[in-house]
Amino acid sequence: MSNSGRAHRGLLLVISSPSGAGKTSLSRRLIAEFAQLELSVSATTRRPRLGEVDGREYHFVDRVRFEAMVANDEFLEWAEVHENCYGSPRAPILERLAAGADVLFDIDWQGAQQIRAAARADTVQVFILPPTLEALAGRLRSRASDAPDVIERRLARAREEIGHWVEYDYVIVNDDFDDAYARLAAIYRAERERRERNLWLDGFVGGLLGEG
Repeated sequence: MSNSGRAHRGLLLVISSPSGAGKTSLSRRLIAEFAQLELSVSATTRRPRLGEVDGREYHFVDRVRFEAMVANDEFLEWAEVHENCYGSPRAPILERLAAGADVLFDIDWQGAQQIRAAARADTVQVFILPPTLEALAGRLRSRASDAPDVIERRLARAREEIGHWVEYDYVIVNDDFDDAYARLAAIYRAERERRERNLWLDGFVGGLLGEG
């Protein structure tokens, strides 16, 4: 029996990884498959990469504007990563959650910690690991979008980021993209089926018990 149209409490799906380990590609595929899952579009002070569009991949803002948003408590989470700032706007996320939508976050471990602290019962966290650091380095270099010194900084930071894997509910090694995606999709489906997120069940079970 389909759950379509039945009251559902939304969830916050947090996906993190070192830069280059695949979280963005996995996230985009998940968003494309599940219509009820929405991507949280972060604000960032980072300059757009080739092909990125303001309001789609990120809301691109300058540092002055970003700091004003921090001061006004406009972010559910924010962090400074690789000398750039990233933050998830609070109001639209909480509005969508209250409406029963599922919201996906493609963010680092610092942001994940803040979201977990703010909404632990609604948060599901997945960490994506590369098969090896050598493979991670190859993925970063193949992008051809970052300078060599930036890539080296990202690799150095990757070791620190990987150290936070134990803080997550689930961990996936991305040694095969299709397999990693299948695991991620299975996690998402299972989390949506948790009893406490399916608000319609109380009434449904009450009806069952009242039959006859």
